[in-house]
Order: sequence, then C-alpha cells, then structure tokens
Amino acid sequence: MMRIDRRLIANFDFVLLLLILLVCAMALFNLYSASYPPKPYGSPPYFKQAVFFLIGFSFCLVILCFDYQDLHILNYPLYITITALLLFAYFAGSQAGGAQRWINLGFFKLQPSEPAKLMLVISLASYYSRKEVIDGYSLKQLVMPIVLTAIPFVLILLQPDLGTALMLGIIFVSMTLFVKMKFSTIATLGGTGIAVVIFAWEKLLRPYQKQRIQTFLNPEADQMGHGYQIMQSKIAVGSGGKLGKGYMEGTQGHLHFLPERHTDFAFSVWGEEWGFVGCLFFLGCYFFLLFWGLYTAMYARDRFGVLLAFGVVMLIFWQAVINLLMILGFLPVVGIPLPLVSYGGSSLLTTMLALGILMNVRMRRFQPSHGGDN
Repeated sequence: MMRIDRRLIANFDFVLLLLILLVCAMALFNLYSASYPPKPYGSPPYFKQAVFFLIGFSFCLVILCFDYQDLHILNYPLYITITALLLFAYFAGSQAGGAQRWINLGFFKLQPSEPAKLMLVISLASYYSRKEVIDGYSLKQLVMPIVLTAIPFVLILLQPDLGTALMLGIIFVSMTLFVKMKFSTIATLGGTGIAVVIFAWEKLLRPYQKQRIQTFLNPEADQMGHGYQIMQSKIAVGSGGKLGKGYMEGTQGHLHFLPERHTDFAFSVWGEEWGFVGCLFFLGCYFFLLFWGLYTAMYARDRFGVLLAFGVVMLIFWQAVINLLMILGFLPVVGIPLPLVSYGGSSLLTTMLALGILMNVRMRRFQPSHGGDN
C-alpha cells in the first residue's frame, strides 16, 4: 500500500487553493453574464468553461502526487511533444479567422501554443537550475535558452499568432533577467531586439497586424472599423462608474456592442457590471494570488523550485497585465487572454497545470533536494 507523507498534507497550500476557487467562481459568474442569452444550439461557454475547470482541477491533484523535480526528466519529452503538436497545427490544423492554430480532437479543439508557454517555463527553469552562473550569463551561455525559445516562437508566429509568440519572448526575458545577465549581454540583446522590431515592422508584420498597432495609437480615427473593439471596451469599463450597473445589467455587453466579450474582453463586462469597486476587489484577489506565488518562490527548497514558481507567476502576470492594458486601450489588441477569466479550454487547462506546479513547489518546500540542480 502506498504511504502518504503526512508532511505533504500539513504543507498543502490552502491559501492558494482558496484564491484559485474564488477567482474561478467570479470568472464563471462573469462568463455566464457575458454569454447571456445562450445560443439555441451547442453548450453555452460558461458550461464548457466549468467542465474545463473541473478537468484542470483534476490535473492539479494528479500533479501534486509527483515531486516537481521529476520535471527535470520530463522536460525533454514535453518539449518534443509540444513542438510536434505545433508542427502538426501548422501543417494540418483547423483554421478559423485566417489562422491555423488548433488541433481538432473531436470533443475539444486543442491550441498547442497555450501549453507551449508553460513548456517554455519548465525548459528554462530546468536549464538555468542545471547551469547556474554566479557572475551573470554571457551571450554564449544563453545560446541554448535562446534556441529553446526561438523554435516554438517561430512556429507560433507562422500560425500566425503574434500575441502568443511575443508572450514566449516575454517569458524568456523575465526568467533570464531573474537569473542575472552580464551588462554586455543585456546591451547586445537589447540592441538586437530593437533591430528585430524595426525589421519586423518593415518586412514581417502583415497588414492587419500593422493596422492593430496604428489603431492602438489612434483608435478614434477608425471607430467603426479596427478601432471599434477598443472604443467599445473603454465605454463599457467607463460606464460602470463606482459601483457598476449591476449583475447582468450591462448594456454594452448584453446589447452586443462589445465584441469578444467572453474571451479577450471578458474583464470589460466585469468592469461595466461591478464598477470601480468591483474591479478593485477582483484585481486584489487576482494579484494577491500572484503575490502568493512569489512568496512560494522565495521559500522553495531549491533553485529549480524557485525558477519554476517564478516562471509560473510571470506566465500569468504578463498575460493579465497585457490583457488589462489592452481592454483599457493602452496596448493594441493582440489576442492575449486573461488567465482563469477569458473563455478558452486550452488557456484554462494550461493555467491550472501551471498553478498545480506552483502548489507542488509549495507542498515540498520542507523536503531535501534530490540534487537535480547540480
């Protein structure tokens, strides 16, 4: 009979669990309002999202049964698997809206670019924990992390999915700055990054991608075209006032002025219905969850645990910040979801897996390291 270490139960992170349940409950209530009235065919988004949440929660429980140090070994097959799925999605995936980024599994359309973000966190955490450098990484020492990032970056960019591809770059920058780089390395990568941005604008970006950036800079110039989403989102959030219009009473959402109100602009619905006070409460809970994740990273038992926890927090944090700035008109619309809140099975399952890893690191902070960081 398998014996369970009582210390694992004693160190179970009930705070993180309660925060996840609270945020997901608010998200489901918001999604119910955003997708009301339901269409006469198919399952409504809030029901599908609830099912995905239960599946994701089950994944969390499974992850907790294993030591996160096992990810050192699983890192390689995970990377190969996700890369293969990205290749399959590019050559034989399902198309929608001019993009080819889904794999139709019949009961579910998998978007492999979502788990690719978590896969990159695991890969970088594994590499940096094995190859620790005290005085900062040189450009030569960053060749492997750059390659690990570049492969899925290019495959996702070709789908095309600029927003998710950029998220991989942001994860790489966040985790690499965290482990420390030499100043010369920062200067070289910074200069290269600026050159790549200029080259991408001139040669790589498609017309609709340039249009999104131009719309972001001046949305009023095309209020009935590309600027429509941003303008309606800002109207929805602003019309909520201090206390909001009330649950399911938002006019921008329910009168269908606000597009993509259950996906990219889910928080706009919340802002209109619950107002400034409701937004403060929601964001307080949301970012306290992330703060708690950083607390977990601080007290992890080894370098790998620290990097895993930090990477998971950055993965969720940057998506949340970009989405919130996007709906307020401070960033162009790039299709970045708000983790746990925006509708999407692949995004929710990936986020739940990431949070499961975070809980795993917290539970095993008392155990001695296996030496995987050497």
